[in-house]
Amino acid sequence: MLVSMSETNDTSISIRSFRPEDAEACRKLYVEGLLGGKLADNDTGLDIDDIQAAYFAPGNHFWVAETARGEIIGMIGVQQHDKGVGEIRRLRVAESHRRRGVGSRLVEAALKWCQDHNYLKITLDTFVEREPAIRLFEKFRFRHSDSKELHGKELLYFYLDIYGSERPAQHE
Repeated sequence: MLVSMSETNDTSISIRSFRPEDAEACRKLYVEGLLGGKLADNDTGLDIDDIQAAYFAPGNHFWVAETARGEIIGMIGVQQHDKGVGEIRRLRVAESHRRRGVGSRLVEAALKWCQDHNYLKITLDTFVEREPAIRLFEKFRFRHSDSKELHGKELLYFYLDIYGSERPAQHE
């Protein structure tokens, strides 16, 4: 069972599924979050161009964090690449809303969805320069599994075993 770890100071923020009208706000968050203002060499950004197609096939999903005023201030996606394995992608929180628990709530939503969809393992990668994100992932007990250098930057790979060796009985 996943434990709630959010420490959100702003309870007026909701986490909900992406809607097509959120696309421009998500693109803005994506661009704001690019290291050095440019795409990494391991990224095409094509999923952000069509979130609906990239994240709403079976096994995939995408969420946004929205203020009570309707402003999109965060996003996260999950894509399935192998049976039982999901990858967390595109975690972004608007700079003006960081350190308020929004990232934690987004990660919680993604992990709960993965658990509800019988994923066994969740993976993600991030650059070493993203220290706050790394601390967030470690808070949720993601483990560092590998590193590689990508054009002068260190890319870190993390994983989380949702069920470990003992999988809980399914509720009917």
